[in-house]
Formats: sequence, C-alpha cells, structure tokens
Amino acid sequence: MANQKIIPVGPYHPLQEEPELFKLYCEGETVRDIKWETGYNHRGIEKLSESKTFEQVFFLVERICGICSTSHPFAFANCMEEIAQVEPPDRAKYIRSIVGELERLHSHYLWLGLAGHFLGYNTVWMWAWKYREPILDLFEIISGNRNSYAMFKIGGVRRDVTGDQIALARKTMSDLKKKNDLLTGAVMDDPVIHARTKGVGVLTREDVMDYAAVGPTARASGWDIDVRRDDPYAAYDMVEWKVITAPEGDVFAKAQVRLLENYESIKIIEQCLDGLEKEPEGDTEVKVREIPEGIGTGRAEAPRGEVFHFVKTDGSNSPVRHKIRAPSYVNIATFRKSCVGQTISDATISLAAVDPCYCCTERMAFAYDWHTGRKIYDGNQLVELSKQKTQQIIKNNA
Repeated sequence: MANQKIIPVGPYHPLQEEPELFKLYCEGETVRDIKWETGYNHRGIEKLSESKTFEQVFFLVERICGICSTSHPFAFANCMEEIAQVEPPDRAKYIRSIVGELERLHSHYLWLGLAGHFLGYNTVWMWAWKYREPILDLFEIISGNRNSYAMFKIGGVRRDVTGDQIALARKTMSDLKKKNDLLTGAVMDDPVIHARTKGVGVLTREDVMDYAAVGPTARASGWDIDVRRDDPYAAYDMVEWKVITAPEGDVFAKAQVRLLENYESIKIIEQCLDGLEKEPEGDTEVKVREIPEGIGTGRAEAPRGEVFHFVKTDGSNSPVRHKIRAPSYVNIATFRKSCVGQTISDATISLAAVDPCYCCTERMAFAYDWHTGRKIYDGNQLVELSKQKTQQIIKNNA
C-alpha cells in the first residue's frame, strides 16, 4: 500500500458527462484497487414523485436520464397499468415499442461515438453521431422533441403516428441499415480498435451474475437476458427479433453487442410500422379514470439494461411510495472486476464501456439541516429508516 499512488478520475473529468469520483490506487501503471465516491448529483426523484400526480410523474421520471428518457416512463406505465389492471390497445403498444427502439438506436450510437472518442478514433465518433441525427430528427417529428418525448400515459400514448410519419420512419430505417453496416465494418475490421479493446476490461459470465449486471454489459459476457423477451411488454411479443450475446466479456464484445442490437431494433421498428398500417384507425389509449389502492412493479429494457419501478398507491392521485432502480446502479459496480489489474488507460475505457449514467444512480449519502449544517442522518441511518418504512408498508398491506 505504501507504494500505491492515488489517481483521481473525477468528480469532473473529460471521460465523464456527470460528476462522480473514482479513486484509482495504482502501482506504476497498474490499477490495484478502485474506490467510488457518490453523492454529487442526487436529485430526490423518488421523494418528489410522492408530491406529484400520476400524470405529472411521467414528466418527472422522464428526466431521470437524458439519454434513455423514455425507459423510465415505460417502466412506470407498466407499473401503473398493473395496479389499474388495464392493457393498452395494440396501436399504443406498437407506438411505445417504436419510441423505445428509436431511443435504443440513438443511445447506442451516442455510446459508440464516445467510445471512439475515448480511444482517439474520432472518425468513428463523427460517423456515429452523424448517423444518429436522423433518429433525433424523427423523434422531433413524431413527438415534438429530440429528447424527453412525453409520449407515454397510463393506458396508452399521448400522440398517434400518422401515415406521413410512418413513411418517413421507414425511409430513415432503410437508410440506417446501410450506415450501420458501415459502422459495424469499421469497428469489427479495424486492427487498432481490436488492439485497444480485445481482452480489455473482461467480465466473465460469473462476474455479471455476482454483480447482477444487466443489459449489453451482461449480454456481452454471455448472459442471455433481456426484459423485452423474458417479461414481454408493449409489442415485443408481437414481432420477431432475437437477443444478441457475445461470450468474451471485454470492451470489444460490448461494442459488438450494441452494433448488432441496432439491426434488431431496426427490425422491431419496421414490424411495428407494419402493425400501425394494418389498423390505421386503432385506438391509442384506454381511458383510466382513477387508480385504485395497490402495489405494482414495472420493468423495461433500457439501452443500458433493466429499469425497475415499484409504486404503492392508496386510492389518491399520487404515489405513496415510488422506488426506482436504473441499470447503472448495478452495472457501475462491476468495475471492481473489470478494472483492477488493468493499466490506467485501459481501466478508464473499461469503466466507460458499461455506459454509466451517474444521475440515474445517485442515492443520498446523508441528510443535514440546511441552516445549521448539522448532520441529521448518516447513510446507515437512512438505510435503516428505509427498511422500517418497507416493513410498515408490508404490514399495512397484509
């Protein structure tokens, strides 16, 4: 330990879009341990939800993550529809799946561009982000926004997709296949990318199971999981597609999985567009007048992996309790396996390879009085209070 030097990555660092601190304990160029300090970006979303109506919560949870901003409304909608015991019409399911897969495409391209940038391969960065632009343009035409689309509501969707928009979406997907071919070829065949990413940041299948990792992080290590298939929702059991996996578990495998998933997303979108054209006059929502007392859970496969929402209701128009788990909450912790033993340059790439989102992940470290600065609860006390509240909810619901 005496010979180890600490190299901080963060809380503000070019590698990270958000503030977070990773301390790399190094001997020479080799990382021997990593410690992670959180708490820079906590926004109290779960507590805020309790003061909002169910309609307002959709707009709140959409802002948990700027990149996968529809995955949380997706999971929340699934959760509330379980409580209300309603099922959206098929047209709404198709539209939801189209929005979800367009978001997966733009998120994967964003990640790929950043990965190229971190490796010093700015051609990949510029290509990936250029090809991402038509997807964002399509979002703006369909929803009015390039991000935070405000498309979901309990029982369906807020906006229909018109015939002209369907035609534009088809052309966009057709063009994107060729562009994805080009990007996939550039990554798969480039010896420099191979040298920088193959065998780097390896997570075994057992590692991802131990850490309960999800999404491309898990699938790149051979763990064949995907909420869209394993717990179907929206239109995912109404169309043909397959789950992409790779056995190697390194940074290259994570890029490979995302690039091949793009083809599956395009395939899903095209089939959903077919579904919309078959029933042009179909309903886009089921009217829900009130939400009964109950408990519900909702899951969705975000670009980074499983999003989970838990909601308890009491018959009013606001949640009594709202618990959220984003995929980065479990994926980021895998750095203890993927980064230790790597060189410093490889450790930072390995950390970025899970596509971490820190604002999704933040939890409160302690509570203090704003006026006096006196600490009221530390982290352990907050966990204990949470456990007590959970037990009280269980007791009240028994």
